[in-house]
Amino acid sequence: MREALIAVMMAVCAAGAWGQAAPWMPDVTQQQTYAWHHTSSAEPTGGNRDAMAITPGQTMTILDTDGPGEVSHLWFTIDSPEPYHLKRIVLRIYWDGEENPSVETPIGDFFGLGLGVYYTWQSEMLSVGNTRALNCFFPMPYQKHARITVTNEGKMTVQNLYYNIDYRIDARPLPPGTLYFHAQYRQAQPNHGWTNEWYENGDPLVNYRRNTDAKDNYVWFEAKGHGQFVGVTMSVLQNQDGWWGEGDPMFFIDNAETPMGPGGTGSEDFFLGAWDFGGASFAYPLYGAPIVGKELAGERWSVYRFHLDSPIPFTRSMKATIEHGHANHRSDNFYSVAYWYQAEPHMPFPPLPSMDGRIPTLQIVGGPGNGEAGKPATGLSPK
Repeated sequence: MREALIAVMMAVCAAGAWGQAAPWMPDVTQQQTYAWHHTSSAEPTGGNRDAMAITPGQTMTILDTDGPGEVSHLWFTIDSPEPYHLKRIVLRIYWDGEENPSVETPIGDFFGLGLGVYYTWQSEMLSVGNTRALNCFFPMPYQKHARITVTNEGKMTVQNLYYNIDYRIDARPLPPGTLYFHAQYRQAQPNHGWTNEWYENGDPLVNYRRNTDAKDNYVWFEAKGHGQFVGVTMSVLQNQDGWWGEGDPMFFIDNAETPMGPGGTGSEDFFLGAWDFGGASFAYPLYGAPIVGKELAGERWSVYRFHLDSPIPFTRSMKATIEHGHANHRSDNFYSVAYWYQAEPHMPFPPLPSMDGRIPTLQIVGGPGNGEAGKPATGLSPK
């Protein structure tokens, strides 16, 4: 009897959990008033050639529509012979006829694949399914117009780009104060640590260093206006031995000269793991570490966190940063995309690094597990 009661309670709880949609989803028990639309790479005459080829340097517009409306889902899968094509293909999204895109990032990084290679992972808003299926569920409202482009900045033709985009057209204007989706790519290859004269992270030289003003922190994004920060995906290529994640996140909100406090307790703690992620990968709806390496030069990691439980608001400006090692003593490579919503217009983004400069490449920086700083990284670059 006791076992039967427990089974019934578990079933009720499960039904309740599955019966509740996420807050950003429409209420399926209420009649929706928008018109659902779909566009894709499907062959327009009904044939079976359902992919697009993109030649080097070509920009393809894959959505160009008037509002008011909302993009609710993006799906891509890509077939390209070029190594690191996830870093060479650039996704851009423009709202309401703006000249500067609100989304500008290598397509792989947008979907959390910051190392330029495919792996499977799942979260609330982004996921990569088996066999290179890229999905995004961030809601993206627009009042007047939406335009999405894909540019091949590589040296070889993308043989097959498949895409499906779901979007809505509304008869009524967006609610007043609606914020627009933004995503910005940043990288440091490498971060420039203030020393390479250390043996391990716990050296007194490192431990007694203070970083109270976030000088030389790695920057996830910077925005002016009002809005809210909702998350970040980040990948790491270690140039030095040891644990890369002793650094703390630091946020500057509304023109503050010092970061909001108190400080963090380590990178893995911000990404809601613990103890260097314990040597095992994991992926949950709001946080995870889909790629966990060894604590050695040349190892690779990917992490993410979404603040959907409590987006971080700003009314004038925001700058989100993280240290690279304690007080910025390490010189590893970071690649990231920050996601936020804000009112337009937005601050123009920094230019993307060059196509070749985006390819994850070990750097000679000195320090544990590395060579002598100042010498070229011959032999470490990907072929």
